[in-house]
Amino acid sequence: MPKYQYKATDSKGKIQKGTLDASNLDDLELRLDRLGLMLISQKSLGSDHKSTLLPGGFSSVSRKDIILFCFHMEQLINAGVPILRGLTDFRDGVENARLKNVAVALVEDVESGKTLSDAMASHPRIFDAIFVQLVLMGERTGQLAEIFRNLAESIKWEDELIAQTKKVMIYPSVVGLTVTTLVFFMMIFLVPQLMAFITEMGETIPMHTRALVATSDFITAWWPVLVFLPIAALVLIRFACRISKGARRQVDGLILKLWIIGPLLRKIILVRFSNAFALMYKSGITVLESLRICEGLTNNLVIQEALQQVREMVSEGREISSSFAQVKLFPPLVLSMLQVGESTGGLDLSMKNVSYFFDREVKETIGKLETLIEPVLTMVLGGVMGWVILSVLGPIYDLIAKL
Repeated sequence: MPKYQYKATDSKGKIQKGTLDASNLDDLELRLDRLGLMLISQKSLGSDHKSTLLPGGFSSVSRKDIILFCFHMEQLINAGVPILRGLTDFRDGVENARLKNVAVALVEDVESGKTLSDAMASHPRIFDAIFVQLVLMGERTGQLAEIFRNLAESIKWEDELIAQTKKVMIYPSVVGLTVTTLVFFMMIFLVPQLMAFITEMGETIPMHTRALVATSDFITAWWPVLVFLPIAALVLIRFACRISKGARRQVDGLILKLWIIGPLLRKIILVRFSNAFALMYKSGITVLESLRICEGLTNNLVIQEALQQVREMVSEGREISSSFAQVKLFPPLVLSMLQVGESTGGLDLSMKNVSYFFDREVKETIGKLETLIEPVLTMVLGGVMGWVILSVLGPIYDLIAKL
């Protein structure tokens, strides 16, 4: 379907710009009218341009927006409202422009004869494979309301985990940047001026002060390299990961081995995998299909390939617990839980327990990091400042004492 770049105005006279799918100009005006917009001008973009509806488009829809959508759909379905009527009511009632755009597209697809899961599959940046497969199973089993409730709980949990992780990372990043900037300023501007004064007075420079001067000279001479080399290295690494699977495997493996960060990231990935697998298995999706879909959740090639090996071994008839033991993804305690769940038919409950197990460890690790980060950074900053003060003011104090 062709895409149109449009300029329109809402009921308050505010100008809105974006792109929208439409079969022709009349269809474009009709779709904008459903959004409460009046077309001012338009430009055809052909059929290869990515639709954004509004600036940012579907990609700008947050997890909280999706949680709100799931909650409303669950309530409407539980109330006995048909899917199309529920989507229409949601479209007409939601005030968030981004969500309204999503609802408009879904309503039009369902009106054209598509199922809700097929309509969602047309927007993979919003509804991933797990979301679509769960909705499909809900349509087949008649448990769509329960599916939306489980999805809302799962996305809410993931959003809280990501927010907590970001909270831990933001503080040291800001403090580290501040400390680095302060050190560069002192080494490039402050220390050379003070050392020039001490040298002119003919005072003997102690060893720790000479070390500071050498550090200052090095940073002053090479600061462009020190600033831009890490950025260039990061860009090159990302480029290499995009064009070479081997390079990405090496980088992802190295990330998992990093002190503190690596084990924490591995646990977060396994939490997401276990939670998603339990949700899909409980909804009636087969083990092999659940494993295949979950491979895309990891965003780490090492773990993704390990899950692929598990799926291949399960497809050959091996037990799930022994397959996971072979690739060494889970610790023995978790493997025992999987084995019990597999033998009793409660694999979804076992994977839920695995998710809880790793989720608790992740939260405990994050809590410890929050406790340790502030004093460690304070000690680092204090040590740097103490070194500079002792190295610069020490000779000055000795000089004044001799006077």
